[in-house]
Amino acid sequence: MRLLVTRPEPDAERTAAALRSRGHQVEIAALLRIESVADAELGPGPWSALVVTSANALRALESHQRRAELLGLRVFAVGRRTAAAARAAGFLDVMAAGGDVQELAQHIRREERPGRDPLLYLAGQDRSGDLAGELAAEGWIVVTAVVYRAVQTDRFPPPVTAALAAGQIDGVLHFSGRSAQAYIDCARAALLLDQALAPSHYCVSHQIAQPLAAAGAKNLRIAARPEETALLALIDSEG
Repeated sequence: MRLLVTRPEPDAERTAAALRSRGHQVEIAALLRIESVADAELGPGPWSALVVTSANALRALESHQRRAELLGLRVFAVGRRTAAAARAAGFLDVMAAGGDVQELAQHIRREERPGRDPLLYLAGQDRSGDLAGELAAEGWIVVTAVVYRAVQTDRFPPPVTAALAAGQIDGVLHFSGRSAQAYIDCARAALLLDQALAPSHYCVSHQIAQPLAAAGAKNLRIAARPEETALLALIDSEG
């Protein structure tokens, strides 16, 4: 199949490489650009543990002036890939939990007890779900520090525009609701909405598929679990 990956770099190229190794042709349209918040305010501390829902938070932390004082903390991470990124960043006590915010919250409830020191949630500017609110309602104190933001592009790369216009894209991979909405916005700007909605759309979760469904996409495919490996397995099953 000829597939389009819409997630930000560097994850887009890693996903593209996995797809190419499976024999697919791949185009990349990184519709969001991740920017670190260099002067992100973390609060005074101390903290009982860190919470991260994306490897982007760990990349942003690499250049933060207070990184060293966080390295001794336990890390609760969404998914195995984010957990691996935490270990690569130098954290030793890392716990991976599921593939979404709800599963992470459940894992924290099992492994941690509300205490005097808060959890420090290293987050993006735009978030799906309310992890801090969920935990706060049950007695945890959660400090949310915005350490990165996603900036949306306003158009597809020219080769992607041409491929969509010619009906040459068989499937599109979507990893966030924000990037799915960016895909729709870019399609409208290019006057290619019908052509952009026609391929199969492979989504990590039902929530991520919602903007596509609202725009009129019919060929929606949802991964069995909200993680990349499950999405690739879904594509393998249909390839």
